[in-house]
Amino acid sequence: MNELILIVEDEADLVQSLEYNLQQQGYDTRVALDGQSALEALDEKRPALVVLDLMLPDMSGLEVCRWIRNEETMRATPVLILTARGEEIDRITGFEAGADDYVVKPFCVDELMLRVRAILRRSQVESQELHADKMQIGDLFIDFAAHRVRVGEKEVELTPLEYQLLKVLVIRRGRTQSREVLLRDVWDIEAEVMTRTVDTHMQRLRAKLEQCGEWIATVRGVGYRFEAEEP
Repeated sequence: MNELILIVEDEADLVQSLEYNLQQQGYDTRVALDGQSALEALDEKRPALVVLDLMLPDMSGLEVCRWIRNEETMRATPVLILTARGEEIDRITGFEAGADDYVVKPFCVDELMLRVRAILRRSQVESQELHADKMQIGDLFIDFAAHRVRVGEKEVELTPLEYQLLKVLVIRRGRTQSREVLLRDVWDIEAEVMTRTVDTHMQRLRAKLEQCGEWIATVRGVGYRFEAEEP
């Protein structure tokens, strides 16, 4: 069965173009012309990816994105924001809401298809690694079953929160994780005023990982991303 992509967009010409190009790439598509229709479609069936416009007639696409990230059964669904708003603050807001990528209109169709494939590939890897017992990336070795971490031959002593933070970053490597998302998924809290908590733990985690700590990149104004290349 082909992967299903939900297109949430109210511009008819763009919808037609997106459907055609995605179907040419072998994907199944479903269209929602407004936010409420998107929520109903998501409630019926989880897609492999949501391509989401920010400017919808009934609600902001950011509201739809936040709904996806707050629903336990939908939380892992990748979201690609597609919008005419390309200022840095708009990108930051999109990533803070939980978007996986951000494409500004007008865009190159070939580039968009490449980004779609990249997001879906990362999502498949993440799904597989969620059930993995062990993982090694360069000098970093993680034993998920035993909750143990090594850098080279050296055992790294992490607190439960540091371990969970590393696990989330590594499994979602290549994807920017906002401080708000990390607070929710690692600390299980919703509190913007406590984002410094993330920064403090990240500094300690980087220090403990020594040279491997350099793979955790700071994304200015948003959060963090694990950037290690595939082994």
